[in-house]
Amino acid sequence: MIEVTRLDNSTIVVNVEKIQSLQSTPDTVITFTNNIRMVVREPLKEISNKILNYHRAIHDSEESSIREYN
Repeated sequence: MIEVTRLDNSTIVVNVEKIQSLQSTPDTVITFTNNIRMVVREPLKEISNKILNYHRAIHDSEESSIREYN
């Protein structure tokens, strides 16, 4: 899950696993797997980095769990 800011400055946490695509038009548009779109304030690159960091954190957590199990 990552936090993003809508155009009205409200924040929302979205499920990264449900993001289908990101687009810069020039506003950043998130399209979800159910075809709902959301326009957000963060630049595309920032959201891409948040997604990457989320996946890294999940992957690191899984690796440490495997090490603890072994």
